[in-house]
Amino acid sequence: MPLLLAATSCREDELVVPTEYDIIPEYPAEDTQIRGFYLVNEGNMGSNKCTLDYFDYLTGLYARNFYAERNPNVIKELGDVGNDIGIYGSKLYVVVNCSHKVEVMDARTGIRLGQVDIPNCRYVRFHRGKAYVSSYVGPVLIDANAPKGAVYEVDTTSLAVTRKVTVGYQPEEMEVVDDYMYVANSGGYRAPAYDNTVSVIQMVDLKQVQQIPVAINLHRLKKDRYKKIWVTSRGDYQTIPSRLFVLDKKPGFNQMTVTDTIPVACSNMAIHGDSLYYYATEWNNYTASNTISYGIIDIRTKEVVSRNFITDGTEKEITIPYGIAIHPETGDIFVTDAKNYVSSGTLYCFDRHGRKKWSVRTGDIPAHITFLPR
Repeated sequence: MPLLLAATSCREDELVVPTEYDIIPEYPAEDTQIRGFYLVNEGNMGSNKCTLDYFDYLTGLYARNFYAERNPNVIKELGDVGNDIGIYGSKLYVVVNCSHKVEVMDARTGIRLGQVDIPNCRYVRFHRGKAYVSSYVGPVLIDANAPKGAVYEVDTTSLAVTRKVTVGYQPEEMEVVDDYMYVANSGGYRAPAYDNTVSVIQMVDLKQVQQIPVAINLHRLKKDRYKKIWVTSRGDYQTIPSRLFVLDKKPGFNQMTVTDTIPVACSNMAIHGDSLYYYATEWNNYTASNTISYGIIDIRTKEVVSRNFITDGTEKEITIPYGIAIHPETGDIFVTDAKNYVSSGTLYCFDRHGRKKWSVRTGDIPAHITFLPR
């Protein structure tokens, strides 16, 4: 298949690090509509070590450092800090935060098609033929006077920025529900004067129409199949803890508001069916340590139904959980481990019952996964 052909050309001024392959013995296996998945490794800030891995369900091959070999003439490869990844149509998008760009590739070959220049870009979502990228706008710098952020609209055919809307301070994840986009504003550069709002953007004219007060230092934001919004607060890493909040429309009202506070710390989450899987790596400045936890929430009742979605004890192998994704058909749970942040991480695959199936070495700081349809 074209996904696994090696590149033969090379750059004159740099050594192209060849792709490394591992065989996952359980595959080929499930007959699903998912061909494989891409995993972007962030790489430590300033190291220019963002890399891309690919796993192919049909061959059972895990390809490490996939981008460099596929694009041997691209200087500096993917760039500095891969912050998000997504597939829309035939294109693969990788948001490269400190390189201020979104790399765009053919989703089936990994060959570069171009880039979109967006300052301090963070996350990408898609809606009606457009890509939307959240951006801190200002430089990568802790600054009490850091500017408000923005969401940029990108035409997915021309890869041109078509519109832009200002939102809150240092915006993070976003979702679209009923032609309105919801954006989690962190205000992280302005600490301790964090932002505490979710911006609401009317998509037809790309205009911010509301800011919903939620909690300080917001980060993750996911929609469920009932059109509720789940959003995380990182707290202040001292006296205000991380929490998970639910936004919904109350009977008789047309606007979203905070309806529930779930009393758990949450660093990241993935929704599959009626279950929200989450983990927390909660840092505390006082103790200079992390408290790590895993759990499942029933999105209908908003109750915590499990305090650990890993059921066989193998969570003890994970040093720093850093990413999570759920296979959309099989329910397999993927958790990445950043380990010490400066060397290779590990990707773990658990079945839907929480039992470890396999693990594989990744690039540095494995973080974000997107699934490739057949």
